Amino acid sequence: MAIFKDQRVGVLVDIQNLYYSAKVLYQKKVNFGEVLKAAGDGRKLIRAIAYGIKTLEGQEEKFFDALEKQGFEVKTKDLQIFPGGAKKGDWDVGIAVDAIKLSKGLDVIVLVSGDGDYINLVEYIQSTTGCRVEGIAFLESTSGKLVEKLDGFINMSEYKKKFLI
Repeated sequence: MAIFKDQRVGVLVDIQNLYYSAKVLYQKKVNFGEVLKAAGDGRKLIRAIAYGIKTLEGQEEKFFDALEKQGFEVKTKDLQIFPGGAKKGDWDVGIAVDAIKLSKGLDVIVLVSGDGDYINLVEYIQSTTGCRVEGIAFLESTSGKLVEKLDGFINMSEYKKKFLI
């Protein structure tokens, strides 16, 4: 992965994707501060946004505050609960829109998610803006096709001591 210290970097974190991957794979939590350090890798961090879902209980407020203290801008939306009890909460479209907007003024977008739904986004940014798109996630819960399309990928499972609490 070519790293240049003068690269302007934007980091977009899908909190739910990382949280559930760490919980299912390792029964642990993610050290988001270390994720941010790895994403920046000594380059010029222009913007770091973490996308989360708020539940009715509101238990995640302290967590969101902690993320802000670590340097993230936190965007949240309410968990949707449908008649019948089905629940939905994701930021896929919001992350994609922000990535496209930010890519015009950055050299690198670091997508912190393993979701294969982002493959078209990665291809679009790479072909229209010339911006690199890198990824950070747990390989076991990451789309293989997404990894193939990315300009660089950090497998968090290779560095569990660093990325897990």
